Amino acid sequence: MNILCPRCDSPRIEITHHGRKAGGTVGTVAGTASGVAAATAGAEAGAALGVVGGPIGIALGGLAGAILGGLVGGVAGGTAGATIGSQLDGVVFDNCRCSACGHAFSVKQS
Repeated sequence: MNILCPRCDSPRIEITHHGRKAGGTVGTVAGTASGVAAATAGAEAGAALGVVGGPIGIALGGLAGAILGGLVGGVAGGTAGATIGSQLDGVVFDNCRCSACGHAFSVKQS
């Protein structure tokens, strides 16, 4: 698909993806926080049941659970946020910028 600037008819167009970038960032932060919180709650329950493993086992298990929960939550949140942000590109945000004249405009992407 060849996009031309509506102001100067230049073919030098950059796709900016503002929505995808913002959504991915917000989703990653929210997903990481949610994943760590869920993993921390799970680590507390595991600590109550895992007294047999001793204090070192409980501490390492809780830390590993929080890290893995944060990573999984961050990836899931980032993917969901980027998908939602992509839907906003071209509808809410100007998703194209002309390199020749600097004009920002929207083009519906398929």
